[in-house]
Amino acid sequence: MLITIFAPAKVHLLEIAGLYDAFFEANCKMPAGEPYRLRLITEQGTLAESASGVGFMPDAAVADVTEPSDTLIVVGPYGVPPRPSDAVAHWLRKQAGQARRYGSICTGAFLLAQAGLLSGHRVATHWQYAERLAAEYPDIRVEPDRIFVREGALFSSAGVTAAIDLALALIEEDHGRALSLWVARRLVVFLKRPGGQSQFSATLTAQTATTSPIDRIRLQILENPCADLSLPALARAAGVSPRHLSRLFHAELGIGVADYVELTRIDIARRLLEDSTSPIKMIAYTAGFGSVATLRRAFLRRIGVTPQDYRHGFHAASDNDGGDESGAALS
Repeated sequence: MLITIFAPAKVHLLEIAGLYDAFFEANCKMPAGEPYRLRLITEQGTLAESASGVGFMPDAAVADVTEPSDTLIVVGPYGVPPRPSDAVAHWLRKQAGQARRYGSICTGAFLLAQAGLLSGHRVATHWQYAERLAAEYPDIRVEPDRIFVREGALFSSAGVTAAIDLALALIEEDHGRALSLWVARRLVVFLKRPGGQSQFSATLTAQTATTSPIDRIRLQILENPCADLSLPALARAAGVSPRHLSRLFHAELGIGVADYVELTRIDIARRLLEDSTSPIKMIAYTAGFGSVATLRRAFLRRIGVTPQDYRHGFHAASDNDGGDESGAALS
């Protein structure tokens, strides 16, 4: 099964590596069927430099690739890519038209949009550039809080490490959940971040060291989810007016205080659902929701599933993993 990866200049190397490693692990464990074959293509086909300065050698240039792909994946560079040349745009359209499925990772969505391949579709991209993509291409429905979007033959994902999420989704589509789960465990990543989940974890964001005056408020939210976390209460703790604190959150995080509090509480509840057998009622209280009904409404609104279904899906995947991994041909 041929997967073609097109890399623009100054690509995020992690996107390429994430795809290669995920499909490699799938090949190691795949019980039967055609293994994945990957080829990496750039416009010139010569030694290229990634955004971080690490060099990589593609397999070929666009001018040398005529064999159709089963899957075409366009990865993203650091920032918004420049408009592709006519040759690249033509090649992308031809490859996408011949492929069973095609799509993008991160700001690779801009390249597909510039080639005219996203018009009328729903897409995801890196959260930092979602607003710009929507503004430049009003005929595209950009979904900024999604990790992965699939619409017919087209798929798209969020930024950088979401390349692994994308690979896991494609492996599951091709070979089933058990293999996808096995690959996730080998790579030590979360199997499947729910489709409606925010691209970045509120709890992880709170741990980022910055000099912002809202740092201690973010940490207070994380460490005291059951406390009064209303805007007036948090403003008093920060020693600023509610209006000023609200402006700080929007300016630095692009999100309101109430939304940030809810996302943090959801993160806490998710971890408890994944890693413990605590009753849902206890999890709702520990995460600061106060009641199962409030927790359930928040999950349905933000993630699209109930807490019970979230836990069932996560643990059912683990239970159906297939047990013995000793027969895998691992490197």
